[in-house]
Amino acid sequence: MYAEGTYLTSYCCNYIRREKKIKLGKRILAASMALCVTGAAVLIACKMPLSNLIAARESVEISSESVEISSGIVAISEDLAAVNNYVITIDKNMEATGSEAIVVGDVDAYNIEGSGAVFEKLIYKNVTEAAVMLEEAKPPVIFVDAGHGGMDGGCVSGKVIEKDVNLAIAKIVKERLEDSGYKVIMAREDDSFVSKEERVEAANSVKADLYVSIHQNFSEDSKVSGMEVWYDGADNTRDNERLARLLKQQITKTTASVERELRGNADFYVTGSTTMPSCLIETGFLSNAAERQKLVSEEYQRQIADGIVNGISYYISPKTMYLTFDDGPTEENTVRVLDILKERGVKATFFLIGENVRKNPEIARRIVAEGHTIGIHSDSHNYDTIYESTDSFIRDFDNAHQTVLEVTGVDVKLFRFPGGSINAYNKDVSDEIIEKMTERGYIYYDWNASLEDADTQKNYKTEDLIANAVDSTLGRNKIVMLAHDAVYNTGLCLDELLDNFPEYEIKPLSEDVTPIQF
Repeated sequence: MYAEGTYLTSYCCNYIRREKKIKLGKRILAASMALCVTGAAVLIACKMPLSNLIAARESVEISSESVEISSGIVAISEDLAAVNNYVITIDKNMEATGSEAIVVGDVDAYNIEGSGAVFEKLIYKNVTEAAVMLEEAKPPVIFVDAGHGGMDGGCVSGKVIEKDVNLAIAKIVKERLEDSGYKVIMAREDDSFVSKEERVEAANSVKADLYVSIHQNFSEDSKVSGMEVWYDGADNTRDNERLARLLKQQITKTTASVERELRGNADFYVTGSTTMPSCLIETGFLSNAAERQKLVSEEYQRQIADGIVNGISYYISPKTMYLTFDDGPTEENTVRVLDILKERGVKATFFLIGENVRKNPEIARRIVAEGHTIGIHSDSHNYDTIYESTDSFIRDFDNAHQTVLEVTGVDVKLFRFPGGSINAYNKDVSDEIIEKMTERGYIYYDWNASLEDADTQKNYKTEDLIANAVDSTLGRNKIVMLAHDAVYNTGLCLDELLDNFPEYEIKPLSEDVTPIQF
């Protein structure tokens, strides 16, 4: 038996404890649900890089009245509250994930108000301009065209009909693409006839990002085998060639099929009348008995589909290559390199030698004028003199830097050690050089892939240089490729070299790029 005061006190304390536990449980449950939602959003974002989605999004402007300058609150109207994923774009000075983002600028934070919306990216702008863009996140749309169908069987060999093989591969491609977060629209999903005009109209009407048509080949010569990829090379408004090269490259990797010529003279309605990058793949010859047997097997069809999906993925989300040239500028070879880069719209990085800049100042100025990055390689390129001591390296660097500044007007902050940051000549002084140069605000860049074109003793042919470059990338996502614009064969093979890397977006180095260092 409790005394009255004791029992009441005990009851109240127990009641309060129970209430606290209930509230704590509710909070834990709410936090768990929030984590689940966040985790799902992260998984979606990881599955499909945000940069891929932006190109396919629809934009809605929010007026400046929606932004409260003092509080930094962006109010989203109720008609937009149902959007599940969207991106707020204000500028490129800051990025953060989540519904609240700390920014660098005149305000401390932007709090985004919406009904359960998942915000993937917030970018801060000078709030006095207060221009806010709301973009609904949409995945890239891939139009997959299984050739022929219905009364149009395509080519026939024995009991194998082309339309059936095309559809089988297309369905696997659809499944794999959707698993990767893409939206897929099929020209046909069963054995029905769809005219080529209807296929093109459907792709154009949905504004698909890519169009891939799947077919099989046939030849009167039953020994002929291999894959062909066709594209419209006469249309420069769409990047058809890169898509075709990627599919050819990736299907060859997954199937080990015979590579036939990449055909840029496609005269097909589906490749010529679509408004998006497109190509047509002849995945093999049904007229070849051995290849026909592979083409009807599910395992081989999946290998083809994997190659198609990989090619599409690299088109949408390319890896990054920083193409760099050392030892220039030279009158003949650097000019050839610059001409090719200009024609192809590629920007590279040139690590210059001071002596050569003094000999060819106009070429150095052209490098800068055409949008390439320049860095310092050395002034004399004499290893014995440069690496005699830290002071001798800095004297040589300063001479080159002054020359480049006077000739081009660029105060260069990037440099590359002759022979790389670790070599037989600088092993006793490299650490001190790096320390001193870093203190002075300079950044050095080594490389992780190379043409090996500086090795004159091996007398590499152009095809060897290309093979060296391809083999040394090892499939990495970020490549700093070493080449030498002073080498004659490098200029000769550059066009073909670039064709071998459709999976990479080639960019110039900058101070913002994390350097590759030995």
